[in-house]
Amino acid sequence: MTTTPRELPGTTPAPALTDLTDLTDSTDRAALAAQPIGYWSWVANKAVIRHIQSAMARTDINQPQWWTLNHVEGAENGLTREEVSDRLRPYLDLGPELVEQAVDSLVARGWLAAGDEDRLHLTDAGREAKHRTKDLVGRLRAEIHEGITDEEYVATLTVLQRMISNVGGTTGKDRPAVKTTLR
Repeated sequence: MTTTPRELPGTTPAPALTDLTDLTDSTDRAALAAQPIGYWSWVANKAVIRHIQSAMARTDINQPQWWTLNHVEGAENGLTREEVSDRLRPYLDLGPELVEQAVDSLVARGWLAAGDEDRLHLTDAGREAKHRTKDLVGRLRAEIHEGITDEEYVATLTVLQRMISNVGGTTGKDRPAVKTTLR
């Protein structure tokens, strides 16, 4: 069954993926090692993001809203809009207006409310929405990681981080931690 995810503003749909079984079954390791990382990391990114966006759209939430709920709840004294934007900037490649849209929509839904000094806090409805979404995200993680051991996953991330470092990129290790765990 094919699903069409709601794309975020400024994004384009990823092309349809083909069955990769033949590639891994019929290709020797040397040929596979010669495959371009830029292409495969892009395909993985698009496929995973499309899967997550599609599932979240069915529950009427998007990733920036989810990240906002996580960060606001994880901050003992709440967060200002500027602090939310600062914390989410490392996750977003689409501009700060996306954070403003996420905060505005969560306030309009009654999931966030501004308290003293305009610090945002989750409302009871926001905590319930976060709990529901956390359950969904846990299921999505299990789907994405199906057939992949923790050791394989860690090895993959380690290699990707090394490649990022090799080309002068940053791995995001300095981005603010989110207190929510999915396991």
